[in-house]
Amino acid sequence: MSGSVTTIPWLTILGLLPLLGAVAVVLVPRGSELPKQLAFGVSLVAFAVSVVMAVQFEAGAGYQFVEMHSWIEAFGAHYAVGLDGLGLVLVLLTTILTPVVILASWNDAEAGRWSVSSFFAWMLALEGLAIGTFAATDVFLFYVFFEATLIPIYFLIGGFGGTRRSYAAVKFLLYSLFGGLLMLASVVGLYVVSADSAGGPTYLLEDLMAISIDTSTGRWLFLGFFVAFAVKAPLWPVHTWLPEAASEATPGTSVLLVSILDKIGTFGMMRFCLNIFPEASRWATPVVIALAVISVLYGALLAIGQNDIRRLIAYTSVSHFGFIVLGIFAMTSQGQAGSALYMFNHGLSTAALFLVTGFLISRRGSKMISDYGGVEKVAPVLAGTFLVAGLSSLSLPGLSPFVSEFLVLAGTFTVSVTAAVLATFGIVLAAVYILYMYQRTMTGPARESTRDLPDLRPREVVALAPLLALIVVLGFFPQPALDVINPTVDSLLEEVGATDPEPTVASDPEGSP
Repeated sequence: MSGSVTTIPWLTILGLLPLLGAVAVVLVPRGSELPKQLAFGVSLVAFAVSVVMAVQFEAGAGYQFVEMHSWIEAFGAHYAVGLDGLGLVLVLLTTILTPVVILASWNDAEAGRWSVSSFFAWMLALEGLAIGTFAATDVFLFYVFFEATLIPIYFLIGGFGGTRRSYAAVKFLLYSLFGGLLMLASVVGLYVVSADSAGGPTYLLEDLMAISIDTSTGRWLFLGFFVAFAVKAPLWPVHTWLPEAASEATPGTSVLLVSILDKIGTFGMMRFCLNIFPEASRWATPVVIALAVISVLYGALLAIGQNDIRRLIAYTSVSHFGFIVLGIFAMTSQGQAGSALYMFNHGLSTAALFLVTGFLISRRGSKMISDYGGVEKVAPVLAGTFLVAGLSSLSLPGLSPFVSEFLVLAGTFTVSVTAAVLATFGIVLAAVYILYMYQRTMTGPARESTRDLPDLRPREVVALAPLLALIVVLGFFPQPALDVINPTVDSLLEEVGATDPEPTVASDPEGSP
């Protein structure tokens, strides 16, 4: 890992902006639009700062915007942050989605248990903590951010969700704490290992990558990290908290949960599991690939059988995260580049799908697919947006998820034909669950209960427009994102000791060239 310390603390500024904004939102006078406007304004400033950083970022130059300060010297913990290509992509995803979610959720906190100010303050707090998680290059610092992100999402679900919000919030918290405790055990193990091997304890990623950990210890420590990330991802069979949480949360909270927070799991697999435990990662690959394929098919099959729109979208994400994990542990450049790009593209498509269905549900007052029909006749803009978001979720060629899904399957095919073929059935099933949902809700004669549904309002169109634009643009021109991602993938594969399989060419029996 290479990189130079920055003179301007860009990442600290970017992380503190939404955290300080959250405090300001709580303190401003209530009973007006000011808390919402302030939250939206802060999120736009954070987005602008992230764009400035992206423009300055040099692909292939290692970690950038690096900051390092001694924090807890006795533990060897540092405040150490920096961005490689993968971190930059996910930080951008966070800063893009937060203002979109705030704008789309303008009136979603009115029926909540707590104040409107706290609703938007928790959203900003989650943005700041997520940025810190994606930027941390010290394992102890990462763990602190990893656990801290549970606080705002717990209150967003439990304070502003549906009728079963308390159950969903507690189930999410218990699963996450279980994974976090396993990671904590491995974090303590790294303290012991580094103290013995490095002349003193250290949690810096660069130092840990240089330590030789014996096989047995490395595998046990790997499992602690991997299970925590699998819960967060979510990967079968530790995924069951997601349908409950996504179904009960507000649409905006569901976006923050699935499109941003859950990416911490797959991000952690790439940055920490593969970098610190390369031998254990190779050892676990067959089992992880099997779990990923099961997730792809299991999530897709359960999505087909859902009548609750939000639960259906949640199960599609279980399937999509299966693809992401599959690409990571295929250990090929195509597979891992596809997975990194998939994290960004899935965030866009799932955000669009959650938000547009949220707009639909708020008009009808029901999450049940069977309560809809003929919506496209009375709300054509809503139906059209729903169709584009749905087609992106099924990875239609020309929309951004197709590129990443194709790369994952192509990279997997070179190492496991069976896994690639089985995962391909997930694409077929995706067409079934998306088109079947669209047919049942949007087509046919308009029901009496849906005849008076209003179409999308200008605020809702403005919120969805950036997502749809990025989905289309990256569908036709993904190269800028891949140019940023590929050097990180190459460095990661080198660290793991994996190389792309050599292409095989059938020999001519006649011996002709």
